[in-house]
Amino acid sequence: MPSVPIVIKHSGQKYNVEVDLESNGETLKYQLYSLTGVEPARQKVLVKGGPLKDDADMSKLGFKSGQTIMMMGTPGEGPHVLERPKQPVKFAEDMTDAELAQQEGATPAGLQNLGNTCYLNSTLQTLRAIPELQNALVKYEPAPANSLTGELPQLDLTRQLRDLWKYMNETQEAVVPHAFLSALRTAYPQFAERSRTGAGFAQQDAEEAWTQIISSARSKLKLSEPSASEASFIDRYMSGQFSSKLECDDPAAKEAGEEPVRTKDSFLKLNCHIDSNTNHLSDGIRNGLVEKIEKKSEALGREASYTRTSEISRLPKYLTVHFVRFFWKRETQKKAKIMRKVTFPHELDVVEFCEEPLRKMIVPVRDKVREIRKDEEDIERSRKRRKKNNGEPALEDIPGGMGAKLDKKDAQVDKKDEKKTSGDGDVEMTENFKTDAEVDAEKDAALLAAKKELNALIHPDLAKDDGANQSGLYELRGVVTHQGASADSGHYTAYVKKQGSVDPKTGKKKEEDGNWWWFNDDKVSEVTPDKIEALAGGGESHSALILLYKAIPLPTAEGVVE
Repeated sequence: MPSVPIVIKHSGQKYNVEVDLESNGETLKYQLYSLTGVEPARQKVLVKGGPLKDDADMSKLGFKSGQTIMMMGTPGEGPHVLERPKQPVKFAEDMTDAELAQQEGATPAGLQNLGNTCYLNSTLQTLRAIPELQNALVKYEPAPANSLTGELPQLDLTRQLRDLWKYMNETQEAVVPHAFLSALRTAYPQFAERSRTGAGFAQQDAEEAWTQIISSARSKLKLSEPSASEASFIDRYMSGQFSSKLECDDPAAKEAGEEPVRTKDSFLKLNCHIDSNTNHLSDGIRNGLVEKIEKKSEALGREASYTRTSEISRLPKYLTVHFVRFFWKRETQKKAKIMRKVTFPHELDVVEFCEEPLRKMIVPVRDKVREIRKDEEDIERSRKRRKKNNGEPALEDIPGGMGAKLDKKDAQVDKKDEKKTSGDGDVEMTENFKTDAEVDAEKDAALLAAKKELNALIHPDLAKDDGANQSGLYELRGVVTHQGASADSGHYTAYVKKQGSVDPKTGKKKEEDGNWWWFNDDKVSEVTPDKIEALAGGGESHSALILLYKAIPLPTAEGVVE
């Protein structure tokens, strides 16, 4: 673009400026603001014809190379004054690949398919939706290879995961996960199985890959506790606990004195078992908490049928739910797929699956969260209606207002209870109305009080467990899907919800737009929430196999608690 170098003189100093002849006066003023700190509105730039106007065409002002122009004006004062950027503005064309990849709204990196490795790619992309896991991996330091417990770097699956995700965070190009895949096949040879129908490696089950990756991280990825021994990251954030009861189905065992066996067992996922009556995720979870087994009864001296019933006694911050869609089909000697449609929610309430002590702790928090949400929605709805009505309250917001137009002055004026005396000495009672500002202030105060009350409702045992869910409510963050009729074939992809960014000025988290990233190996695209609704199954199209839920952030007086 054509430009002319000129000199701007201001307060005894001279500034060399390149004037873009295709721009306008406002553009030049912002250039001068970056140099002098004087806001554009306070500048007086003297050019031919008088002070420079914002809409002036720079090509018509007759600037000559080296010409000196006078500028007057001083920086403003006060809290609303513009400030110079603390760091120089950097344009996209000047950024590195790593800087571009970390910009707000940047498309994340995909993963190359290395031959039937879509099961792995979809698993890695969904697990990557756990920011705490990424942060823990950054701090992971494997044992030296020459120590008694150390292993070669290329065989350390957790180290390879750390390095892979670090590389993915620094690029928008598709990454080739060679090193990680090699480490996975070395640690778990099942993933090195060759295809029976052609050259190359066989397709594998994404749920099995998920399980083995989590298992490896569970044993190696530790959290340093200031007042206790090291704890596993997976146990803290992704592991729940069951309270289980195993009881013989034969009444004779109870008569013979056999007591139910009660145990505490950890779990890394909830199974959604699908049968002819399963229509919703909660149906399948309920099925998965009841298990029939055959074992020898010491009281009866023979094999007997037992029922194991489980309830959740600890809820992790991140909850994995597995749709048990694959089963072994003897006729074909392959894993077949249950095609039944099973719907699942974007927000999951698991209170009904919890044992009574935990339920008593989380139900008050859950109910208060719902109350606060309703109040927030009501406040926002009222403000939107008022804005739509150009500041006037909607008739339904006015006492007795439906069907009657209230005078704007009467609707907005608020007076203290006031008594007027009529001519005959009787006291007249006047009707009072509050201003919009006062109504909003009251609602905001009530909302703030409710949030403070919510914080007081959190049980101390849950408050000190930062890896636990404190409300029983989860929001959906990731989905691994499978397309096809068999686990030995078909195609896997992943959907991951876009995360809200953090406002650098306020430090508060910006609202999410509700859209999702769809990871189809190296292809990454943005999709709307309705695409997730279509993953309930019902045929050979993409259906959900693994769901990743995250505990909802609890609202507080300052914002939300993650």
